Order: sequence, then C-alpha cells, then structure tokens
Amino acid sequence: MAYQATIGLEVHVELKTKTKMFCGCLNDPLEKHPNTNICPICLGHPGTLPVANKEAIKHVLRLGAALGAKLADESRFDRKNYFYPDLPKGYQISQYKNPLVKEGILELPFSGKKIRITRVHLEEDAARSVHDDKNKATLIDFNRSGVPLMELVTEPDISSAKEAREFAEELQLILRYLGISDADMEKGQMRVEANISIAEAVKPPLGGLTAKLGTKVEIKNINSFRNVERAIEFEIERQSKLLGKGEKVKQETRGWNDVKEITVSQRSKEEAHDYRYFPEPDLPPLKLSEVAEFNPEILKDELPELPGQKRVRFRKEYGLDGEKLEVFTRDRKLSEFFEAAVSEVERWSEKIEPKKLIELSANYITSDLLGLLKEKELPIEEMRITPENFGELMKMAAGGEISSRGAKDILRIMIETGEDPSDIAEKEGFLISSDANALEGIVKNIIARNQKAVEDYKKGKEASLQFLIGQAMREAKAKKIGASPGILKELFEKILRQA
Repeated sequence: MAYQATIGLEVHVELKTKTKMFCGCLNDPLEKHPNTNICPICLGHPGTLPVANKEAIKHVLRLGAALGAKLADESRFDRKNYFYPDLPKGYQISQYKNPLVKEGILELPFSGKKIRITRVHLEEDAARSVHDDKNKATLIDFNRSGVPLMELVTEPDISSAKEAREFAEELQLILRYLGISDADMEKGQMRVEANISIAEAVKPPLGGLTAKLGTKVEIKNINSFRNVERAIEFEIERQSKLLGKGEKVKQETRGWNDVKEITVSQRSKEEAHDYRYFPEPDLPPLKLSEVAEFNPEILKDELPELPGQKRVRFRKEYGLDGEKLEVFTRDRKLSEFFEAAVSEVERWSEKIEPKKLIELSANYITSDLLGLLKEKELPIEEMRITPENFGELMKMAAGGEISSRGAKDILRIMIETGEDPSDIAEKEGFLISSDANALEGIVKNIIARNQKAVEDYKKGKEASLQFLIGQAMREAKAKKIGASPGILKELFEKILRQA
C-alpha cells in the first residue's frame, strides 16, 4: 500500500537586534559567561513592565514583505502559559490571534513548488538549561531569555523530506539577505520543527496522488539541514510501517536523536487551548499603520535583491546555472567580488570575447579561489586580492599572455602577497614569450646538455623532467624571455616524443 506524507514546518529564528525583545539588555545569546546580559525583566521579577522592541517588529514585517505576505494593520501580544524551569514567569509573551504577518509564499528554488506561509509572529526566547550530570543538577543561563524570536509557520504543503530541507535552506538565505538573522543552525539561531502525518495515497479523477490527513506527529528542535531531511525520512518510514501493520499512529511530540538517527517519544502533543492564551495586559495593541516606516509599500521598496531574483539575473546577465549559480547565490560576498571582477574584465571586452572572460572568471572563483580560501581558512573579506587585480589576471589568461597553469600559480602568489598579477608574471617568468622559436631553441639546448636527465625521464622518473624545466626557466630568465613552467613542460614533452 502506498502512503503519502503531508508536512508542515514551524521555524524559530533568533533575530539580530541590539537589545532583547522586551528590555534593554544586550542581545547576545552566545555570551559564554552565564547570566551576564540580564535584568529583572529577563528574570521575570514581579512588577516589571515589558516594552516591545521596534527593530524586531520591523524585521518580521520586512520578511513578510519579502514573502509577498499580508502585513497586519493592527497586532497585539498574548501570554502563552506553560511551566518550564527556564521560563521563570510561567508564561511566554508571544502572539496568537493577531500575528504581524499572514498568507505569504516561499517558492522552492529547484522544484519551483510554492509553499504557503500561514503566519509569522514574534515572541521571546526562553532561558537555556545546562545539565550538570556530575553533580546531578540543572543550571539556568538567562542570557538567552528574552531574545527576540520569530516563528514562521507553513501550511502543510510539503510532501517530502527533500522539499522540507530545500524550504529551510532557502528561508535561511532570505533571512541572511535581509540581514535580520545569521540563522546559523549549529549555533541555535534557527531551529526547525516538523509536523508530519501519513495517510493512504489515492488517485483523484484528474490524476496525480493525494491523501487524507493522518495523525499529526511533531518533531521538535531539529538543529541542522541534514537532520531536517533525515528526521522526516525516518518519521515517514516509522509511521508507514505502523499503518502497514494495521496499528495506529499516536499524536505526540517526538525528538530527533542524531546519534542513533531515530525519533523518540517525548510527550503527548499540546493543543492551543492547553496554553490558555490571553491578551498580554502589560503591552498595548500595536497600531502598525500609524508608524511610517512600517508602511508596506516603503518596506517593499527598501528590500534588497533576494535569492530568487539573483538567480534570475545571474542566469540572464552572466549565463550561469547549476552549481556555479548556487555558489554565488549562497555566498553574497563571493558574488559581489565576482560582479566587481566582471566589471573590471569588461574593460578588455573589445579584444577578448566578454562571454569567455565571464566564464573564465566564474570558473576560477568557484574552484581555484574558493579552494585557496578554504585551504588557508581565510574569509573572502580578509583576502588581499582586489577585484581589479583578479580581473587583470583573467584578461592575461584569456588573452594568452599566461598559461592556465601559470594563472593558477599566480593566483596562489596573489592571495599570499596581494601583488599585481602582471608584476608577478614578469618577475617569476610566467609570461608566455611571443618568440616561440626562441623558447624551442632553449629547450633543445637543455636536452642536448643534459642527456642523463633525458634518459632518466624516459625511464619514468618525473623528477628528471622537473629538473630540465628548472634549467630552461633559468636560461629563459637570463635571456629575458618570458616562459611559464606549463609551457616549457609542454615543449619538453613534445620534443622528447619526437626524438
């Protein structure tokens, strides 16, 4: 029997603001010294009064504008009541009936499927429990308490673990493009919860597959994209096996054990009435239309280029697609460097085909440059290569002034010294001589003077060829004839084959 999965996601994101959601404490949940950024409001002391963070509200509205959603004219905060050791008030200030954002759309970049966004609202994060197994105690760190937390809820439009991962990855990109959160899952800045139900798949009259909603199971606090996919895959398989045996799926909350790679039961699933929501009496309703900078048209006009828009533009302007396109979409600093370098290489487009220059630049950036940055553990904003110098290097490679091997060697020197590529090429002998006969003559002379090395090379000793190339490089440099190791290697191999 075939089963169809119906999946909805709830995504919690810590917002990047200077202060916390309802007080003036520094918003730094990664502070290593416990209970440093706290005040009576963070600690839930009686008689304290919260004040809503305007910047956090604007962040959520900007996301709503980016998702083409409806932005609230009026909104308000509510109390969500439950008891946890890391929630000293016994309730969390959240939003229930009047969220800031409703009815948006996020389009998946690869399948093109449109996932409906039910709502996006604001709340405060809880404190962090630290379990001390040695002393059999649990300690509470309130640095995270009160951090602005955005919750995004989707409609159950997702039908596979792969789609769920794609959604989460694209949402992270949008959040980063907007600058409202770093959304680093490893640091807990973005946490995904998945609601999954399985039911028998049926064929409707017009074709395709559909399914009635089964019993919903929630997987809490998934902390990586890989785990989003694996947890949902496991849960789909688990529920399918239960139904296949004629057993019922229990409505519950489960957690993901990333060591055993299984979901485990935690508690029965809460419903909205379990939280006993009621309007937050210490915060007045928000009349958003009275704040000029919250105007939907202004927010929309202020949006930066978003990931989907960048993909369309890069395809059209630069002819990029596939993996290269995704590399530039996912790394804004790298794409900015690429565009600045392309702007530089366009100066030589009259002599060299622009398409060739752009393609060469994209190839070297996404392979050689990224490889060097990873090798040296160097952020792109800290490297010493300027877009202008990189563009000049591409012009030299495309115009035949240096070989492909020479360009790679020069790039390595550039990242270490920040020198101009033409200076490196001239100083280190990477320039390809226009006098091919002169280079060939040097190679033949070296062969004639080093017969033992020639014989050793023919016996399979590659080091002998490197010796011959070194001799030729020195002679070419002495005669002020440009020659790269790659060109000389090709000449030696060609002449030795003919001998």
